[in-house]
Amino acid sequence: MDVDEIIKFLDDLGGVLALRPGPGDGSPEISWGDTFFSYAPDGVVPTTTQPFATIVTKDYPGDERSRLNRPDVFRLNLFAGKDAFVSRTGRQPRDPATDDPDPSVVDTVIAHPVYGELGWLAVVNPGPRTEAAVRDLLRTAHRLARARYERRAETR
Repeated sequence: MDVDEIIKFLDDLGGVLALRPGPGDGSPEISWGDTFFSYAPDGVVPTTTQPFATIVTKDYPGDERSRLNRPDVFRLNLFAGKDAFVSRTGRQPRDPATDDPDPSVVDTVIAHPVYGELGWLAVVNPGPRTEAAVRDLLRTAHRLARARYERRAETR
C-alpha cells in the first residue's frame, strides 16, 4: 500500500479528517509531508484527542530506529488498542520489548518503536505481506476513535 492508498482507504471509512501539514499553514516544518488522521465527522480539528493514525516520512528526534531517511520509505502508525496489540505482538503494551522485530524492516507489523507501550503499532512500507492486517488494524483504530468521539459527544 502506498500513502495515497492508505489515505483513500481511511477516507472511505467516513468521518476521517486527514491533515497534511505543509509550508505556510503554521505547522512545524518537521511535520511537513506527513499525514495525521483524526475522527472528526464535523471536519473540525480535534483539540482534545490525538490522531488515531499517522503516516511519517522522515525520522523524528528520538525516533530514528525505523530509518525513515531512506529513499521512498514511510511508516504507518496506528492506535491498535490493547487487544489488537497483544494479538499482533504476543505481549502486553507495557511489557519489555525484548523480542520485537527490527523497527526498520519493511512490510512487518511491529510495536511502534516509541509509542508501543501505549498500544500503538507501526508498519514501514506496508506491502503484500501486511496489507490485509493493515486494513483490519486501520478499521479497528477508526472504530476506537469513533467510539471515543461518540462518548465525548454524549457528555457535552
